[in-house]
Amino acid sequence: MAMTRDVHVRDLRYFVTVAEELHFTRAAERLYVSQPALSKQVRALERQLGTELFRRDRQQGVALTAAGTALLPHARRVLAAWEEAAAEVERARAARRSTLVVGMSTSPGRGGLLPAIRSRFTAARPDAVVRMRQMTWEDPTAGLANGEVDVAFVWLPLPGAGRYDMTVVAEEPRLVALPDTHPLAARTDLTLADLADEPFLALPASAGVLRDHWLALDERPTGPPRIGAEIAGTEETYEALVAGLGVCFVAAGNAPLITLGGVTTRPVHDLSPTRYALAWRKEDAHRPLVRAYAEACREATGRK
Repeated sequence: MAMTRDVHVRDLRYFVTVAEELHFTRAAERLYVSQPALSKQVRALERQLGTELFRRDRQQGVALTAAGTALLPHARRVLAAWEEAAAEVERARAARRSTLVVGMSTSPGRGGLLPAIRSRFTAARPDAVVRMRQMTWEDPTAGLANGEVDVAFVWLPLPGAGRYDMTVVAEEPRLVALPDTHPLAARTDLTLADLADEPFLALPASAGVLRDHWLALDERPTGPPRIGAEIAGTEETYEALVAGLGVCFVAAGNAPLITLGGVTTRPVHDLSPTRYALAWRKEDAHRPLVRAYAEACREATGRK
């Protein structure tokens, strides 16, 4: 059986066409190949199978041998299966061309930003399907780095920023979130120095430069904070705040996600703002759906 493993689909197509025509010249015309090339390929297939598939007779013409007759229905099934497989692959390619996967780790919210982008995108590309994919904070690129998504809403700075193009969606103050019962919650205006001794909630280490950003490592006057707990999602953050495990910085636009019962936010007046962006891999910048979504995003945010 080992001899037959590497038979090409092309060879089976040649065999079936000759079997249907019982004439090498007509079969060659149907296949758009030369008759000598067709004869050579059929002979090679016969050698590979170790048996003749056709009887060639000057008077009687071409006829199938018993082996050829036995092979014919199976060869037809293989060709039909291959056609089906090729069609499935093409459908998958077409679906990929018309499906845009959008990653995010925090829902953008921000005054109906997503619906505003989607309506503009759909107007430009009515044939396209948008799929949203929620990622944990362990991946600061929200699925871009490993190719799970086509575009993603991300916080800056983005690890490996040189790989991506982006358009900034929002620039917002970073507030500090803390339990209602915390002594600092009674103050209306805080500084980084006021927070120097507080345990902080930190993103997972895999978030890299983004973890540093949300701890404000490069702006603290007193060195890095004590880490009270690691957080990888909004619910975990809320639970850790309520449990008193630490405080954390949060973008103003995300404050409503965690200021539920028992948690409040306060401004930190010497802390720089944070930026939220739509990003995509540079090599995908030419893809029509990526371009159209980025354009819809710029229109929706008024950032041309």
